[in-house]
Amino acid sequence: MTAPIYAIGDIHGQLGQLETALSRIERDGGPDAQIVFLGDYIDRGAHSREVIDLLIDGLAKGRNWVPLLGNHDRMFAMFMEDYPRHDSQFLVGYHWLHQRIGGVETLRSYGVEVSDGDRLYQVHQRARAAVPSNHIEFLRNCPYFHRQDELLFVHAGIKPGVQLQDQSKDDLIWIRGEFLNETREHPWLVVHGHTPVQKAEHWGNRVNLDSGAGVGRAITAAVFEGRTCWELTDQGRVRLDPKFGVASTT
Repeated sequence: MTAPIYAIGDIHGQLGQLETALSRIERDGGPDAQIVFLGDYIDRGAHSREVIDLLIDGLAKGRNWVPLLGNHDRMFAMFMEDYPRHDSQFLVGYHWLHQRIGGVETLRSYGVEVSDGDRLYQVHQRARAAVPSNHIEFLRNCPYFHRQDELLFVHAGIKPGVQLQDQSKDDLIWIRGEFLNETREHPWLVVHGHTPVQKAEHWGNRVNLDSGAGVGRAITAAVFEGRTCWELTDQGRVRLDPKFGVASTT
């Protein structure tokens, strides 16, 4: 029998919801359950610092956790470099501290306030003084994907038809259109987040677990046994069946 593996969608600083998701997993699979976190731990919510603290603490205690990198996590790590950078995947006019992105809320969780009159170097100096170095080290060490048997866990998705070793890091944490619109089978069932939906969705060739914590909805926790998937609720497992079949690649 295939051992279950659990996954948690985008968190976005929602500490209470993360704790609820972890409690549901522990009730279903026990304290040693293997959990893959799909990235985007920070931004928009009020408790980004506490979310990273929880993940670091769990790993230090030997939890069987795999925290993947999300695009928001990379934005934070890039800003915290010796000279602050902004991701080249941004639309022109956007940056990590833009009101739609959520970096301001993340810095606030570390006690760093940002005002309209600030210059970037001033915010950067305050952030470098306030953010623990192990938080940034944690983000820089997060892998871009986790493959296990018939499943591929990744933050955003993959470029269809490209071998895993040839996928670009930008696509793994940013891709949408080509991946979301693909109806053919991939070599694995791809479990991802990044694109918020009303509730978890199974499309036959992929499962989207970003149920919109960054826009005020609940975090989703799910369990997989082979390619079979269940969402975890307070009442237990709810089967997540494919909405549509996929076209065969053979």
